[in-house]
Amino acid sequence: MPKQNSCGVVILNELGSVLLCHATETRHWDIPKGQPNPGEAPIDAALRETREETGLVLDAAALVELGVFPYRPDKELHLFATSVSTRDVAIRECVCTCLFPSHRNGKMIPEMDAFRWVRPTELSRYTSASLTRLFETKLSLPALHRQLNGAAA
Repeated sequence: MPKQNSCGVVILNELGSVLLCHATETRHWDIPKGQPNPGEAPIDAALRETREETGLVLDAAALVELGVFPYRPDKELHLFATSVSTRDVAIRECVCTCLFPSHRNGKMIPEMDAFRWVRPTELSRYTSASLTRLFETKLSLPALHRQLNGAAA
């Protein structure tokens, strides 16, 4: 059976913290990501998912393609990354426009209901085991922060 593909953006701020979104009705926080629409390029899917889940409109030219990473036995992540300034990205202004029916009562609710900057050393407190493992073994956030800052210089 083919693996599901999910496209997303790792958004780091000037301090090296990553933007996480709280998945409504769960205890997990996640990066903005989701499945591409049929025929949609991975970068376009990542930008769309970021816009829908956070309200942030990112410039495709500012993204660095990181590649495809194993995530779960049934899923891979095609990831991109960018660095933003906290002066330009206000967490309190992030908003999710993707709705789904609540598991509790069927009422339509946002897919993401809170946002926060998280230091790499704090990830395991917030993210799923799969995402924590990815950042601990395959994609170092401190190294990515250095790469993005070098690219911006």
